[in-house]
Amino acid sequence: MSLRNAGVVTLGRQAQRRAPDAVALLSALPVPMVVLDAENRFTYANHAAEHFLGVSASQLAQMKLVDLVPPDHPAFMLLAQVRQGEVTVSDHDMTFESPRLRKRGIAVQCAPLPEEPGSVLLVLQDASAARALDRQLTFRSAARSVTSMAAILAHEVKNPLSGIRGAAQLLESSVGDADRELTVLIRDEADRIRALVDRMEMFGAKPIEHGGVNIHRVMEHVRRLAQSGFAAAIRFTEIYDPSLPPVHGNRDQLVQVVLNLVKNAAEAIASGGVANGEITLITAFQHGVRLAVPGSDRRMHLPMVVAVRDNGPGIPEDIRSNLFDPFVTSKSSGSGLGLSLVAKIVSDHGGLIEVDSRPGRTEFRLHLPMLADDAAAAG
Repeated sequence: MSLRNAGVVTLGRQAQRRAPDAVALLSALPVPMVVLDAENRFTYANHAAEHFLGVSASQLAQMKLVDLVPPDHPAFMLLAQVRQGEVTVSDHDMTFESPRLRKRGIAVQCAPLPEEPGSVLLVLQDASAARALDRQLTFRSAARSVTSMAAILAHEVKNPLSGIRGAAQLLESSVGDADRELTVLIRDEADRIRALVDRMEMFGAKPIEHGGVNIHRVMEHVRRLAQSGFAAAIRFTEIYDPSLPPVHGNRDQLVQVVLNLVKNAAEAIASGGVANGEITLITAFQHGVRLAVPGSDRRMHLPMVVAVRDNGPGIPEDIRSNLFDPFVTSKSSGSGLGLSLVAKIVSDHGGLIEVDSRPGRTEFRLHLPMLADDAAAAG
């Protein structure tokens, strides 16, 4: 495949002498690209495609597309449209699922290759990172709305609530037995509302101290708490990277985040009636994740990954998109504030939170900043 045939235009003879060939260019691109012939056999795959499909180029050369996806997959319809009309066709949010492959939210672009009749170039783009960032903006918005709500509740509700409770106590001693039940009900309900407002106050925009935190001590502390209480009957598995540097964060708040996620996992396993309940705690180092810091031009590097995985029934489809909004819950007795608080704390740390859920496997992943070298040296 020449540069001219590939449609690449250079800027003069000197540039032509320096330019690599088209195959080298395609191989270097970080976007997965494959070429299928008229029989949908793989005739080319760049390095990114090998990684994306989980199959080497030499193996792909012996395979057809139907070996990776079922014959009724929408990709075959796109290929037929390209070959019939000799036009570029694209589709978004496509799912590739088979025993060999599991990818969701994939954007697919198909283009004909005029020099090779029947052959089609497929460009596969994983939009999961963009969706994660979009969800993070949503989570931050939810956290800000809860913070504002907490301030309003604390100021406007707690004072009159104290008066209502005090009046109920005074009435309790001067009414008959039948009416005394009503005064007790008023007092108990006032206490319940006050407890809810107290929980909301945790969302207040109070400054917190950040420093170097050994994330494995946080995970071990949460595991011990869980196994000695609410998750005593659940098996824990730990997959840790012992070489991780300290996380830049607040230890107490990180304990609160992980404990909340583990408790949710344990409750999901119990409510789903899973016989062999298992919670997996994971830490890892991952390059390449960066997030803009609101209000500045700085970008936060988030290489520290902390994950909590369970084998429960999964998160109901109808609440996944609003999972971190306040008062959204699938529990009959839940307040729907736990994951909102998680989202706020992660946002306060400048981090990113992701969720991947399906029946039998739910995983919450936190991407957190590590302690800078100069701060670590100073500490």
